[in-house]
Order: sequence, then structure tokens, then C-alpha cells
Amino acid sequence: MSLKKHRKVNKTSQHNESAKKLFKDPLIEGVRWIERYASTIDKFWSTLPEYIRNSLATLAIFLMASSIKGDWIAIVVHLVKHFNGADQAPNNTIVRENGTDGTKADDVLEYLNLKGLPHYLSLAITGSFIIYFGVGGFIHWYYYVNKRDRPHEWKCQPEKFLSPELELHEIFVGGFSMLIMSCLSGILSCYAMNNGRLFTLYYGWDEYGWWWFFAQIVVIFLYQDYLTYWLHRIYHWPFLYKHFHKLHHTYKQPTAFSVTAIHPVEILHVQLTMLLPIFTIPTHWAAFYFVEIYTYAHGILNHSGVNIKSFWWQPWQPDTMFHDNHHQYFHVNFGFNIGLWDVIHGTYRRKDRVYSEEIYGGKGKDFKEASQLELEKDIAERKLENPNAYRNNVHQYDLDEREITDLIKQNKKLKSN
Repeated sequence: MSLKKHRKVNKTSQHNESAKKLFKDPLIEGVRWIERYASTIDKFWSTLPEYIRNSLATLAIFLMASSIKGDWIAIVVHLVKHFNGADQAPNNTIVRENGTDGTKADDVLEYLNLKGLPHYLSLAITGSFIIYFGVGGFIHWYYYVNKRDRPHEWKCQPEKFLSPELELHEIFVGGFSMLIMSCLSGILSCYAMNNGRLFTLYYGWDEYGWWWFFAQIVVIFLYQDYLTYWLHRIYHWPFLYKHFHKLHHTYKQPTAFSVTAIHPVEILHVQLTMLLPIFTIPTHWAAFYFVEIYTYAHGILNHSGVNIKSFWWQPWQPDTMFHDNHHQYFHVNFGFNIGLWDVIHGTYRRKDRVYSEEIYGGKGKDFKEASQLELEKDIAERKLENPNAYRNNVHQYDLDEREITDLIKQNKKLKSN
């Protein structure tokens, strides 16, 4: 290489290094900031009484739940409509710099009941990202930084962590999907504020009777959870899994940021399915968003990788280990907030079955049908699970040494015949 070319290469590399220092990625820097000031945050956190710490942690989960699909702005809009009157004309007239009252684009938006749409979109996106990364960063710090040296106390898969590259990957993918969902929420919020008539939402508490107000919570919850069970299972069919859902399973040890790290086509499909009640049946806005926030809060917990047991008053709700098993073993445990769907359809994980990314269908393989390699991989995966993440701290899928020896011998004998 000539001296002139060598100098040119050096100048280019120096320029690239300068550019990297000047233009820092906000997502990466946000995570680094949390880790950089972890000890300071820890000192402050330790001074707080336990009940305040628990309250703040709970609030953080629900705040993050309101941000992951931009629902926070929809809740604000419906609160305003609830107290100001459902059919009151919105006060969001746009005045342009040239002094005119609007443009042809404004006329089109007004005709579509979307007056002021850019304002709603910017609010939905900005607010969602601030809440998501602020609160998500807190959860990341609380467990993955503050307690990283003692994972057996809290982690579902204590021996394994996502690599730093995968952590950043899930933040990028999750951020992009959240951008799409925030735009959708911004559009629907704007449409609601402009009294769009396609909604079947209502605002009077007893407009359809108190019995329906409470019954619809159950109806919407069951509808959403059962439909998402089937949508999730369909996206585990070979073609859809390989082209769409496999992206979400890049994260075998999920974190709270994994909850939105889903292919944009899939997350949009699921979200539109979940929104159907507000276009089809009389739905009180508060009842609908109560179910939404409950669902999303548990979505965050289920993807957190943290050992969290459901409360006594939630007999339908699986512990977080249920969905962690799904990420670890891929094609099993498709439900979200009701484990019964998997029990009914035979896709609930069983001790006598082998599961892996290559075994589709949700029902695994019998030990006798599995290859030697499949059996050995499954046994190795079981050893990575935290027994404390199961009820009564008992690993219900654990195989003792005698069982393992017998299985391997039996498997070899069957394969040799």
C-alpha cells in the first residue's frame, strides 16, 4: 500500500471514530447510563422503605404496560371524553404559519375524523419511548445489574444470560415494533377524540347496565387470551415461524425488553385482533383498557426472565416460568394469561416429552421417538432451569440420574433394533 493510500485509510478510520463519538445511539447509551450509575441508584434505592420499593416496582410495571403499544395516550383521550362528554367537539384546530385555517391535507384528515393527527402521533411515539425505556431501564437495572451476581435468587434460567449484542438487538427490534404500535394508537386516539363513529365504545358507567360493565371484562379477557393463544400457535407453524415468529425466539433467555421484540407484521396482526371488541360490541372504555393493561403488564412479567409467582387470587394465571419454558423449549406452552388453553389442547409441557426448535406441533416427542442427540439436548436444558421458579421450589420436569441413565439405555436399545 502506498503512503498516500495509507494516510487516506487512516484519515477515514479517524473520521469514523470521530463520528461514532459525536453521534451516539440513544438506545445503547440509555442502557449504558443505567449500568454506569448502578451503584448510585442502588444506594438511593436501599434508603427507601420496603413498601415504597414494592409500590414503585408495581407502578413501573403498569407504566411500562401502558407504553408498549401506546395505550397511555388512548387512556388519556378517553378520560378527557369521559369527563367532558363523549360527543363534545374537540378543540384541536390547526392554524398554519401562513395564517390560513388549513390545507387540503387538513380537510382530508378532518373528513376522516383525524383532525390534528400529527400532534397525536408525535405525542404517542415520544411518550411511549420515554416511558418504555425509562421504566424498562429501571427493571433492567433492578434485576440484571443490581442482582446479576446472584441469579439463582431470581432468574428462571440462572446459568444463562443474553449476550450484550442480543440485548441491544431486542431493544432495536422492540423499539421499531413499538414505533408501529404507537402510531396505531395515535391514529385511534385521534379518531376517538374527533368522535369517530366506527367505535362501539361508551362512557356512561351504567349505560348498558352494571351487569354488562363487569361481564364484559370477563368476555374481553377470555376472547383476547383465547384468540392470542391460537394466533401464537399458528405463528409456530413451520412457514410462519421461520419467516416471522422466529425473530422473537432469538431471545432464548427473554428480558422485559423482549415483550415487543416481535416481527412488525405479527405484532400488528395480534394488536388488530385484540382491538376488535371496541369495533363490534358495546364496550366501556375503562373496562377495555383495564383488560389491556392487565394483559400487557403480565406480558412484561412473562418475558422478564424473573421468577415471579402469580397471586392466590389469580388461579388462571401461570407463573412467569410457564412462558420462560416457551422461550427455552420453543414449541410448547402457547398460552399467555390462562394456562388452561394449553391443557385443553395438549400443548402444556410434559415431563415425558422432548421439546426443541426443530420439533413442531406443540406436543413434543415421546422419549422413545427422540433421537439420542435430541434426548441429550433436552436433558441438558432441564439442568439450566431454576427449581425455585416452580411451585413449592420443586422442579417438576427434573430427571434424576437413574431416570436419565435408564432413558439413554432404553433409547440406544430402541435405535439399535
